[in-house]
Amino acid sequence: MSTRYPCSPKQEIEGLIYFPRLCDKIRLHAEGKLGEDYHANLGAGMDLWICQFLGVDYAELSEIVLAGADDHQALAWARENGVQRPEHEVAWWNAYMRTRGFRDNLSEKLASRIEESGFGERDDVVTFMDYIDADEGRL
Repeated sequence: MSTRYPCSPKQEIEGLIYFPRLCDKIRLHAEGKLGEDYHANLGAGMDLWICQFLGVDYAELSEIVLAGADDHQALAWARENGVQRPEHEVAWWNAYMRTRGFRDNLSEKLASRIEESGFGERDDVVTFMDYIDADEGRL
């Protein structure tokens, strides 16, 4: 089977960033289409952060997605079974995630990844989401 990249981490659903990528990674992994270098971080990193923000367990959410829920249904389940977040907290979350790696505690890690990937001369890769999109050929 051929591997595919999951959708952009910048993609939103119902105003919430990253959730479509999480669902996409779950489905691609189950189909055997997610690259092996993604496997170790399933349910960790940004996957874990959004599950924590929503107040749901990654394994339980994965079961819902793999049972056939589309992204909207999976998000509805998460909102019913997790933490209800007001609009201002969702706005905070989106801003926080969009800027991870830019002048924060992950800046050195991002700089290292940028150099390792040969993106050192690029001025359009300043956050982890930019890095992911560049690494996966979208930026």
